[in-house]
Amino acid sequence: MRSVLVATFTIGAFGGAVSAQTTAPTGTYTYAKLIDTLVPMRDGVRLHTTVWMPQGYGGPLAIVLKRTPYGIDGAGANFTAPASSLRELASDGYAFAFQDIRGKYKSEGAFVMQRPPRDRRDPKAIDEGTDAWDTMEWLTRRVPNNNGRVGMLGVSYDGWLVVQALMDPHPAFKVASPQASPADMWMGDDFHHQGAFRLSYGFEYAYEMEHAQGFDTGFPFDRADTYSWYLSLGPLSRVKDEVFNGRIPTWNDYVAHPDYDEFWKKQAAVPYLDHPVTVPTLNVAGWWDQEDFYGPVTIYREMEKHDQQPELPGGRPVESWRVGWDRQDSRCHRLRLEYRRLVSRRGPAAVLRLLPQRRGKWVPAGRSDIVSRRREPVGHERELPTS
Repeated sequence: MRSVLVATFTIGAFGGAVSAQTTAPTGTYTYAKLIDTLVPMRDGVRLHTTVWMPQGYGGPLAIVLKRTPYGIDGAGANFTAPASSLRELASDGYAFAFQDIRGKYKSEGAFVMQRPPRDRRDPKAIDEGTDAWDTMEWLTRRVPNNNGRVGMLGVSYDGWLVVQALMDPHPAFKVASPQASPADMWMGDDFHHQGAFRLSYGFEYAYEMEHAQGFDTGFPFDRADTYSWYLSLGPLSRVKDEVFNGRIPTWNDYVAHPDYDEFWKKQAAVPYLDHPVTVPTLNVAGWWDQEDFYGPVTIYREMEKHDQQPELPGGRPVESWRVGWDRQDSRCHRLRLEYRRLVSRRGPAAVLRLLPQRRGKWVPAGRSDIVSRRREPVGHERELPTS
């Protein structure tokens, strides 16, 4: 079975109708920063947001929103850097909005790692979903010459932020692509794999994210051989008070919640995806992603249960490219086509795409719904046998 990609992904894609594509811009645009401001959320906290517009196109434009804990001051490089995953989308002429999430870099408020979804019985409660909702409301009202349509995409933590926005989507939210998003940080993603604690990752990532409002430096190891450092550390009970001095909240959570209790269950995405799919969604996973393979597959499986449209033709192709989520290569081009193909449907759909690094002939025997492709120069993909 093949996945045939014949459409182009253009500015009208967020409209959902194929006919809307005929007047979309083509070619390469020069982007300029139109807005650099603090956008107010419903609780008064303001989030640092920039909006970039293509020069020389009149619009109206759809907006691609990217929310991140990793800082947005260098967002302009997304349009020019050879390795940027957004270059192909930028060539289609979208407006782009970038945002520091709550408590990170230039945004106000307190950062909470994997902030749990809010209690919806509390009208004053906030979460990453409400921040996305409020941001889309602001963007569609305040960005000049926009067409009222917003799409989101992101990888890893940024992908998780897309999933949070899908739990209670704004009416302007028209298409989503969470890529390598975690779903459950105890069962299978990042910090634990089936409850087994991933020490080096859990230690170093928590420090990098929480020792300062930015994401500036890693932990100051006193040697290059970090394996020997961990061996010399002794019991992990020393870390909370002697190494981190109680100042890294996520490490404190590891200590307080070693088992799969309500703390971890409340963070998990699946219980909050129990509603009909209303936003066309392209889930992306990496076949050998050591952090987040469990997440995208689990999210897709849950969303598929509530998808009121059949899956796109072509089964679930497993595509093979070089490792690296943010490379400007054929993976970006094919995802662009998949994204466009998805939203040209009349209704929503939850679709999964798996992106493995090629390691020889790995396709399981008898899986006729899986297609592997050797990576060639862009536009030159050839199909490999599946048996």
